[in-house]
Amino acid sequence: MRYLRPLPHAHATGPRLTGGWMRFDAVEVLERGRAPEIVPVAEVPEADLAPLLAPRGTVAGLPMTRPTIMGILNVTPDSFSDGGRFLDPAAAQAQAAALGTADILDVGGESTRPGAAEVDMAEEIGRVVPVLEALRGRPLSIDTRKAAVAEAAVTAGAVLVNDVSALTFDPAMAAAVARSGAPVCLMHAQGAPETMQDDPRYGDVALDVYDALAERIAAAEAAGIARDRIVVDPGIGFGKTVAHNLDLIRRIGLFHGLGPPILLGASRKRFIGTLAGVETADARMPGTLAVTLAAVAQGVQIHRVHDVAEVAQGLKLWRETGGHDGPVWD
Repeated sequence: MRYLRPLPHAHATGPRLTGGWMRFDAVEVLERGRAPEIVPVAEVPEADLAPLLAPRGTVAGLPMTRPTIMGILNVTPDSFSDGGRFLDPAAAQAQAAALGTADILDVGGESTRPGAAEVDMAEEIGRVVPVLEALRGRPLSIDTRKAAVAEAAVTAGAVLVNDVSALTFDPAMAAAVARSGAPVCLMHAQGAPETMQDDPRYGDVALDVYDALAERIAAAEAAGIARDRIVVDPGIGFGKTVAHNLDLIRRIGLFHGLGPPILLGASRKRFIGTLAGVETADARMPGTLAVTLAAVAQGVQIHRVHDVAEVAQGLKLWRETGGHDGPVWD
């Protein structure tokens, strides 16, 4: 199988990548067991280019023609970065107000950090539903692996389901999402949170994750979820080493070939601290911004972050200083 990774840059004169803010004039052709090859766009068959050129439609009312910021709102006692801070509904509402520049808020009631244990379904619903109801009217996402939680969240105002198991944890999840009409983010993970960091292994991490996500897209479509309701996430830190995470970020543009918009969730993660020598998670904003901008330069549409205002400021300056070919978004 051939995989195409677009190579966008600020001065490219070729077509727009997914109808967005970056242009590209060459692709890297990847095949297992063969050295990569750089090929000009003009020499790539039209059918192969089609997934890279097709404009991405809106998702949960959000345009995919500019980078979208998803603010993280964990209402858990044990999330790796902010566990316990926003478990109280009043504290969660105050944090939501502080994340005011986010395009959408991702509310989660179960930590899926490495080593985390499963949370009882009723407890998870009890954590997220009051917060969602209090924030109704804002674009909201529910971060859950469980069908009953997703259904309760959509009823309470969530317009996107963010499932770190890509509909594999709960057998009822795919049907629940299909019935809801909500879009879904399918994230790649190798193993469950309890054990996923024990010894993750891949042949070629980017190609292996690509193939796994292609399978999950097909499963979602078979369950009645239209492709234009699907987002994909390569799952940084979910069953990946530091080297795996870096490879995925360096080659994240590869996943445009799958068709749906891409979500990156790298905010404050341990690999950033390892590389930067920063132990405290909430001190990893600069590294998070660097990773975010690297992905934006590859046309990645959705960025799930803790530090919303700082990332928004970085994006504005990146745009104004010539990060791409023109003022495509406001």
